[in-house]
Amino acid sequence: MNPAPLSEAPHSTSEVVSPDTCTHLTGADHVASLTVALGSLNGQLDALDRWGRLIADVLCGEDRGRLLAAGNGGSAAQAQHLTAELVGRYRADRPPFSAICLTAETSSLTAIANDYPADELFARQVEAHGRAGDVLVLLSTSGRSPNAVAAARRARECGITVLAMTGPAPNPLAAVCDDAVCIDSPWTATVQECHLVALHLVCAAFDAAVLAEPARVPETRLGVAQ
Repeated sequence: MNPAPLSEAPHSTSEVVSPDTCTHLTGADHVASLTVALGSLNGQLDALDRWGRLIADVLCGEDRGRLLAAGNGGSAAQAQHLTAELVGRYRADRPPFSAICLTAETSSLTAIANDYPADELFARQVEAHGRAGDVLVLLSTSGRSPNAVAAARRARECGITVLAMTGPAPNPLAAVCDDAVCIDSPWTATVQECHLVALHLVCAAFDAAVLAEPARVPETRLGVAQ
């Protein structure tokens, strides 16, 4: 007996299904959704390159600034992915830089959640760790997470530049940030997948800015043994 086909026929990129009409995607639907969403990301490459250069300016500056990052659920994991790339490395060998993922501070998270309103989960950490001139990167597939919006507002009160990756615009988080990259897809998984690509592009732009000639870090700190 021949196995049943996985899908009757792949959807074209112009036939992406919506959560309003179904609750799940076939493999072909998923790829079609991702293809269309990557198109919206392609139109924002200049912004991602600008973010990488901005973060390099902050982290390599005389004050050796810091990057903070946060998100909920899958976006929490991606925020931690970003900070790991900066403390460790992306592709090229280079010195480590200060980057803190606020979603990974479990004792702080539980203490804040126990003693303060839920919206303070990230905002209080931003106020504690951030300094004027630092950068905060927030990820939200909906762009409507109250704790992310509160963190953005607190950061701007503290003189911190706020960058956001979200789902479709307009949304509350994009509205209160200094700059936002918004993925035009109704599917949470598709938005998250595009966010990961976007984070890697930011890291690539960061490395290019840090290691451009003349390099912005001392030569004695490069070429660390593998």
